[in-house]
Amino acid sequence: MLAFRDAAGAPKTLADWHGRTVLLNLWATWCVPCRKEMPALDALQDKLHGPDFEVVSINIDTRDPDKPKTWLRDAGIGHLAYYADPNAKVFQDLKSVGKAIGMPTTLLVDPNGCEIASLAGPAEWASEDAVKLVSAALGR
Repeated sequence: MLAFRDAAGAPKTLADWHGRTVLLNLWATWCVPCRKEMPALDALQDKLHGPDFEVVSINIDTRDPDKPKTWLRDAGIGHLAYYADPNAKVFQDLKSVGKAIGMPTTLLVDPNGCEIASLAGPAEWASEDAVKLVSAALGR
């Protein structure tokens, strides 16, 4: 079970989004491709967020817990909720099942918590193709 924390430090798991389609993204401030794709993830969240969809972007920085929050603010990322796993256990758990090869790692998960697709590496999440992919997963 993938476990992490919200901005207030409350425990979260993917089960908290049961009934919703989720684009689960693991990122870190030390990961240049991660930082580069964050504005597109933010735009996707702004465009498609609703009762049936959310981008859940989990930071896995292990040192300074304020650094990712500051980076998001300075980068103008305002539509994504902040989630973190300062032990990077989410990454290790996904790596152990062959789903996390490098960073960033992204999974598209259906409302039942089943993986629809996974991607190792960055993507242009605000592109027409990405929006079509997520919209198809939503049945739109």
